[in-house]
Amino acid sequence: MSASAAVRARAARVVAEVVERGRSLDAVLAEESTSNKQERGLLRSLSYDSIRWYVRLDALLTRLLARPNQELEPEIRALAIVGLCQLIYTDIPEHAAVAETVAATRVLKQPRASGLVNAILRRCQREHAQLLPKIDRDLAVRTAHPRWLVEKLRKDWGDRANDILDANNQRPPFWIRVNRARVTAANYREQLQARQIGVLASAFDDTALLLDQAMDVSELPGFDDGWVSVQDAAAQLAGHLLEPQAGERILDACAAPGGKTGHLLELAPELAALTAVDVSPERLTRVSQNLQRLGVTAKIVAADAAEPASWWDGKPFNRILLDVPCSATGVIRRHPDIKLLRRSDDIAALAARQSQLLRALWPLLQPGGRLLYASCSALQAETTAVIADFLRDEPTARDATGDRLQALPPIGEGTHIGTHGLRIAAGSAGMDGFYYALLDKRPGPSGDLPASINMNSSNLG
Repeated sequence: MSASAAVRARAARVVAEVVERGRSLDAVLAEESTSNKQERGLLRSLSYDSIRWYVRLDALLTRLLARPNQELEPEIRALAIVGLCQLIYTDIPEHAAVAETVAATRVLKQPRASGLVNAILRRCQREHAQLLPKIDRDLAVRTAHPRWLVEKLRKDWGDRANDILDANNQRPPFWIRVNRARVTAANYREQLQARQIGVLASAFDDTALLLDQAMDVSELPGFDDGWVSVQDAAAQLAGHLLEPQAGERILDACAAPGGKTGHLLELAPELAALTAVDVSPERLTRVSQNLQRLGVTAKIVAADAAEPASWWDGKPFNRILLDVPCSATGVIRRHPDIKLLRRSDDIAALAARQSQLLRALWPLLQPGGRLLYASCSALQAETTAVIADFLRDEPTARDATGDRLQALPPIGEGTHIGTHGLRIAAGSAGMDGFYYALLDKRPGPSGDLPASINMNSSNLG
C-alpha cells in the first residue's frame, strides 16, 4: 500500500474523530506520527482543509450520493470528504487524488467501499461545476459555517459579517513576537534575512513581525533560546494595552498556555511579581515550559480564578489580565474545528462564566489599577454585553480603552472602538478576531473586602 493512500486514510480518521466524537483537531493531530516532513505536511493540510470546508463539502457529498439520505460508515464518509477536498480545494492532480483516496479504503480495512468512494469522486469531477452554484445559494453552506453562527455574526457585525466569514476560511498568517529581553527587533530581522525568511509587516513597536511563510518553530532562529514566540498580532496587543510597569504586582487570570504571560514579563522584566492562575494543571505545564524557554519566571497557581479565597494572598494587584474562556469564534481560521464543535447553546453559559470571573477579580484590583478583559470571541454576548452589564453595575469601573489606544500606533482598518472596548474583526490588519476592554478602577468607598472574598488564615493555604 502506498504511503500516499495511508496519509489519506489517516486524514479520514482525524476528520471522523472531530466530527463523530467531538474531539479537538489539534489534539487528534498531536497523536499522529509521520515518518517524514512531506507526509506530515500533507496530513495536516488535508485534515485542516477538510474540517475548514466540511459544511460545504458535506452538502456537496449529499448531492453526489446515488440515494438520498444514504448512510455511510463514519470513516468512509470522512474519507469521501477528504477526497472531495482534494478535488475542490487543492492543486493535487485529480487522477492522484482519486486513485489514492480509493486505495485508502483498503488501509481502513473497508475494501468494499472502494467502488462507492470511486463513484462519488468521479461524479464530482464531472458535475461539481453545476452542483456548487446550487448549494452555494445558502450563505452558511457557501462559507462552510453553521447556520446559527452565520445568523449571530450578521446580527452583531452587520455588513462586516460576510468579510468575517470569508476571513475565517483563509489560512492564518504567521505572526511572531521578538523577545526584547534576548534580542533586538533589528537584529532578529537580520537573522531572518540570513535564512531568506521575509517579513511582510510589523506592528506596535516592531517586535510583532508578520513572516511571509509559515514554518515549524524549529526553523525560527533562536526559538529554543527564547528569542522569539509564535503569537498572533491581536494577542500581542494585550501586553501593549495593559502596559505593565516595573515594581507592579500583576495577575494573569486564565493564563494557559502562557503566551500573554511571557509577553508581560518581556515588556516589564522588573515586575515585583506576576501570578499566573489557570484551572487546568495540565495546561499550566505548558505555561511553565514557555516561561522557562523565554528565561522568565512567574508564580504559577492551579486554581479557579473565580474563587480567589482559595489562592489569593490578600495583597491587591496593580494590573489584571483576564483572558476569559470563550467560544473562540474569532480564531476560527486557526482552529476550523470550532465550526463543528461549538453550539449556539454554549454562548449563554460562556457569557455567564465570563461575568462571574470579571466580578470575582475586580475586588483584587487596587484603586487606580487597570484590568484588561480579553476575549477571542466574535460575538457581542461574550464581549461588549458582558462589559456593558459590568459597567452598569460597578460604579468604580471606567472604560479606558480609547484613552490607551490613542497612545499606540493605529491598529488598522476593520477594528472598531465602540461604546465599550475594542472589537477586532477576523482578518483586520492581518489579525485574528479579538476583543479588549481596558477598565480603570476609580477610588471607591473604603470598607471591608466583599463577603465572597472573606480572607482568613483557614483559606489562604
